[in-house]
Amino acid sequence: MDLGMILPESRIEAMRAAGLWPDRIILDYLDDAVAATPDKTAITAYAGERGETVRLSYAELDRVSRRIALKLVQLGIGAGDVISLQLPNWWHFAAMHLACMRIGAITNPLMPIFRERELGFMLGFGESRLLVAPERFRGFDYRPMLDGLRGELPVLEHVVYAGSAAADGFETTFLAEPLEDAAGADTDLAARRPGPNQVIELIYTSGTTGQPKGVMHTANTTIGHLALWIDHHGLKRDDVILMASPLAHQTGFLYGLLLPVMLGAEVVLMDRWEPPQAVEIVQRHRCSFTMAATPFLSDIVYMPNVADFDLTSLRTFVSAGAPIPPALVQEAARHFPFRVLSGWGMTECACPTICAADEPAEKVWSSDGTPMRGAAVKVVDEAGREVAVGEEGDLKFRGSSLFVGYLKKPELYGLDAEGWFATGDRARLDEQGYIRISGRSKDIIIRGGENVPVVELEDVLYRHPAVQDVAVVGVPDARLGERGCAYVTLKDDGQLSMETLRRYLEDSGTAKQYWPEMLEVIDEMPRTPSGKIQKFKLRQMAEALAVGEG
Repeated sequence: MDLGMILPESRIEAMRAAGLWPDRIILDYLDDAVAATPDKTAITAYAGERGETVRLSYAELDRVSRRIALKLVQLGIGAGDVISLQLPNWWHFAAMHLACMRIGAITNPLMPIFRERELGFMLGFGESRLLVAPERFRGFDYRPMLDGLRGELPVLEHVVYAGSAAADGFETTFLAEPLEDAAGADTDLAARRPGPNQVIELIYTSGTTGQPKGVMHTANTTIGHLALWIDHHGLKRDDVILMASPLAHQTGFLYGLLLPVMLGAEVVLMDRWEPPQAVEIVQRHRCSFTMAATPFLSDIVYMPNVADFDLTSLRTFVSAGAPIPPALVQEAARHFPFRVLSGWGMTECACPTICAADEPAEKVWSSDGTPMRGAAVKVVDEAGREVAVGEEGDLKFRGSSLFVGYLKKPELYGLDAEGWFATGDRARLDEQGYIRISGRSKDIIIRGGENVPVVELEDVLYRHPAVQDVAVVGVPDARLGERGCAYVTLKDDGQLSMETLRRYLEDSGTAKQYWPEMLEVIDEMPRTPSGKIQKFKLRQMAEALAVGEG
């Protein structure tokens, strides 16, 4: 498969010369951890729905990833092949990625909420050869859905189910034979080990074109950023990372899977978010660092009996993915020992702007941080000229963490001659270099830190037989950042209620977290003279509705 990767030698040389790319892969750090502390807990995974807690030491994680890698080779999987992981925050996810790294395969994280519509496109476009999914999670049976899809996916040769005792279950498929003990196993894996500039991750991001785009990263674009992140936050081997953000999201993948291994630290995984369990875990494991979207922070800060728990170990809570309400940061500062830090990022470039622990609290809620070493931002007008301090414009980014292209769509990469990437976000830059995201030129709703692809959702809604026209806009929400409101006009004699809308979206296989929470039927859409829907007017109308509900 021609990936369409864009990584000129000039970028590699520049990053090396600046000391921003370490030219290491995650297996190098795993080797370090195994050599230094083989018996230390690497992963504690809480599978809440199944009532299981699994712990793996670094030596065990090393061994099991070798075993899986050798089985992948037996199955005919090799360098450059895409392995999709539609898994919750289970230990299997980390083991599978490390196994993929051992043979040069590409890890493709997929959110567990995805259903037929999203999966059919992503698995097909990425030409995935193997998929690992839960047999059942959050009351949903994955096997019937995937059985129905496989006929449309000729390249998908294997589907393996975590949590299943069947022949195609994870344990039976990957763990039954101690392949790592066979003669020549280590030599075989060593020969397959990829370099730091090969694509190691393919992760889809929601866009405005109606189809998600496949973002590609290498070890250097991810590991290089994380090495700077570790320095910025002063993280050490004895830190304990709490990760409730999905590993299938870039936040979880980078800061909950790769970061702990680089540190040789313990990560505690939660497969579903439950605030009472989260604070209990922080207390029990003495967690010191976590990163999650604003709703996670809000749930802890406003939990009624949170004062009953000892959270003194938690030093840092990084909140990114949605603006942090000032009142929330102030409440956290008054009552909690941990410091809340705000940041900005994208799947394409990780989280390259971040506040520091010693900065004034008002900077956390009034900005999205300053660029880390190896990163730069600028705000420009429509002609590409930098705007004055405090003026709004288009945000551009340049740095070591920038991705290496969109899968099979090199024409969308869009870097200018100086290497600046158009983020699609609107922002302001203050005199001290802090950025503040003020909006999005991309038509995306960010709900609880998760991007909702508006154009894709509108396309589904347009197909409803009663709908004449539709526009989906975001409504500010104190907890989730935004909620979705669908404005529709109906065909003659057409009828649509929220109940029938939800049933329709469920039948269409659309992920539930993309569904709008509000539905407004109107006589006609506000439009420009050229006929374009004026979404800013709809947003104003939706905001008035939200205030009225409050």
